[in-house]
Amino acid sequence: MSDDYGGFEGVRESLDSHPMRQLVGYATAYWPRLLIGIVASFLTRFARLVPPIIVAAAIDRVIFSSGEPGLLTQAGVLPGGEIATTGAKIAFLERLVAIAAIAYLIRSVTRFGSRYLLQSTAQKVQRDLRNDTYDHLQHLSMDFFANHQTGGMMSILNSDINRLESFLNTEFRQIIRVIATVGGIAFVLWRYSPRLALIALAPVPLIGLASGLFLCWIEPRYRSIRQTVARLNTRLENNLSGAPVIKAFNRYAFERERVSKQSQTYHDEKVRALRIRRGFFSALRLLTGVVFVAILYIAGMDFITSADGEAMLSAGAFAAFFLYLRRLYSPMRRVGKSANKYQLAKSSAERVFGVLGQDPTITDPEEPHEPERVDGAVEFDDVIFSYGENDPVVRDVSLDAPAGATIGLAGATGAGKSTLLKLIPRLYDVDSGAVRVDRTDVREYRLQRLREEIAVVEQQPYLFSGTVAANIAYGDREVLADEQDDAASARTEIEAAAQAAQAHEFVRDLPDGYDTEIGERGIKLSGGQRQRIAIARALLNDPSIIIFDEATSDVDTETEELIQESLDRLIEDRTAFVIAHRLSTIRDADSIVVMDDGEISERGTHEELLATDGLYADLWHGQAEERPVSADD
Repeated sequence: MSDDYGGFEGVRESLDSHPMRQLVGYATAYWPRLLIGIVASFLTRFARLVPPIIVAAAIDRVIFSSGEPGLLTQAGVLPGGEIATTGAKIAFLERLVAIAAIAYLIRSVTRFGSRYLLQSTAQKVQRDLRNDTYDHLQHLSMDFFANHQTGGMMSILNSDINRLESFLNTEFRQIIRVIATVGGIAFVLWRYSPRLALIALAPVPLIGLASGLFLCWIEPRYRSIRQTVARLNTRLENNLSGAPVIKAFNRYAFERERVSKQSQTYHDEKVRALRIRRGFFSALRLLTGVVFVAILYIAGMDFITSADGEAMLSAGAFAAFFLYLRRLYSPMRRVGKSANKYQLAKSSAERVFGVLGQDPTITDPEEPHEPERVDGAVEFDDVIFSYGENDPVVRDVSLDAPAGATIGLAGATGAGKSTLLKLIPRLYDVDSGAVRVDRTDVREYRLQRLREEIAVVEQQPYLFSGTVAANIAYGDREVLADEQDDAASARTEIEAAAQAAQAHEFVRDLPDGYDTEIGERGIKLSGGQRQRIAIARALLNDPSIIIFDEATSDVDTETEELIQESLDRLIEDRTAFVIAHRLSTIRDADSIVVMDDGEISERGTHEELLATDGLYADLWHGQAEERPVSADD
């Protein structure tokens, strides 16, 4: 079995535009709080530039008593001239302290505001993206689910969307940090010394170029890593769900080897990307270190060899310059990490918005048919259907089922019985021909209106993790809502449906009755109990058409009799299609259709088909030899 099948490599073809632009579109829905958060973030960064200027003023004006004006004096915040007396120095220092206090107050308030607003916006985007992606997945057609792995879908809904939230939460603020810090420091350094500022800022374009090249290199690696994670998740999900089979066949070593190979592939790809990434960041640190050393030497030599007042920098400016250098290169080195995070987020965004760009193949028509009443008459008219490009599974099938009739379907496994009935609720559309309900093509119905009139009870019915009552209530939207609100009327309807499905007695004997938690997929119930819960759910739906797909093939004789009683109640006054492995289930059907290799080979009542001595008769006699012959036979 290949682990590559069913991945999400192809969903990128559904992207309408750049995925990160679409992500920003989700964020701009909250533009007022986003705008305030961005402004607050810029103010935070600008407030952080004030303390080094204050240090420079304190060194020059208070400690050395020079007349060096400084940037705050040029801005009109501090008085100019030399400060000679102790009282004047104290007054000047007190003003510096007041300015520093105001700067730190602004920084604290704006930092809180920016982080709260930007992080809460990221959380809202995460919520909206997950809700929209899940809802879109639910509305995609069955062919999408047949062609894509569940583990991959879970990876998108969890890991990928969480990564986008993390990017908005962290890296978006880092982008603001780089712009505000580098821009502000560049301005201040230029005011101190244009020559030294040029040297200090020289690495900036180099870092930008290197980050761009790094992005181009790392993009395919991260795409591969995300695909590997999806395949690993799928393998783990399959193995955890298939734990009973693994235990029964003692395939621990085999599955451990398969998981180990996937884990090793993931490990190798991550380590390969990690090696290059760490080398890239180390190169950036080396580059900024070279510039720091160069400025230290040039500015230091100038300060030492220049005559009084002729140096490029005063003592205070010299100290401030290196304080700014430290702050300048920290966000610049962070550019590389942000580039790395950006590429990870872009890879995730491609998958998320690629899924959102997928269109369902089964949709409502422009003017849908929505009848007030559906009688349930079903007609198949020269139906041909195939899965994708494969050979047809159903060939030239024509069949009429009057409203209220019971149609049994028999035939070998793979004959096309289940596939034929999936065409009624439009889980798939025919390749040619037509399926009609009450003489109207199902493709003309509104999907919701059509499907609410059809109930399906499968061979292995899917039950949700939760209580018995909640699973039965799932058959009716209003009852389900009332059950969630603990309405007494809902419980009455649920119990009535359970009694009709021969389920009330065993449910009442469960530890908590209808409030018993049945576990994932109903694992705490037996196969027959799950079937009867599914029948109760279908009864509560009160459909016009019921599809019963081999419900008694995997249960014992006693359970089969109970399910048959439930089935008789379920199909009463409804159009019923009953697929049966055990032909005794359908011997009383109004008509029995025998399928062979996608075609109808025989049709008629039980007695008529036995009289023709064809495929049905062979199947019937073959089963009769496997069980005791009853008086009815």
